[in-house]
Amino acid sequence: MQIHTGRVNSPVRAFRSVGGEPIFFKKAAGAYATAADGRRFLDYVGSWGPMILGHAHPAVIEAVQRVAADGLSFGAPTELETQLARRVIELMPSIELVRFVSSGTEATMSAIRLARGFTGRDTIVKFEGCYHGHSDSLLIKAGSGALTLGVPTSPGVPKALAITPSRSNSTTSPDWAMCSGRSARRSPASSSNLSPAT
Repeated sequence: MQIHTGRVNSPVRAFRSVGGEPIFFKKAAGAYATAADGRRFLDYVGSWGPMILGHAHPAVIEAVQRVAADGLSFGAPTELETQLARRVIELMPSIELVRFVSSGTEATMSAIRLARGFTGRDTIVKFEGCYHGHSDSLLIKAGSGALTLGVPTSPGVPKALAITPSRSNSTTSPDWAMCSGRSARRSPASSSNLSPAT
């Protein structure tokens, strides 16, 4: 019985284009992760960043258990998140304000909204073949799992979002522009729109 779409929770983990079956893990410690079938792997992924100290580090486990005893989530501000924000700013003084989110997609969406609000412009630059998050505008010509599966765009994304300024005859500019890694040139139609390099 299939429970998850593609049997996993992310297309990156589906293994469809590389063959084989997804590896399911049951535990990890330090730099090693153990699969459900007992195979042991050196983990180069580190849960995409959070396991910088390795898996199940004793100090991390102790801290998580101590804080979890007071409740896991409140959906409201806490003193602890304010302390963490202050610590982030102390470690990176160029950061003036902090907003915590639950995923990279949320972070990218918030950054786009902030940039649009600050500049008053709608157009963003997105790098072709790169994964910037799971929102519709960011899945156009995405990399990561989308390219791994041989699909340059993601099914379900409206076609109107997939029209770049240079390919559109419409007077309505889409909200993103491609950058293929080469120098992007400005569109003659508007100095604020970027078009793909030719």
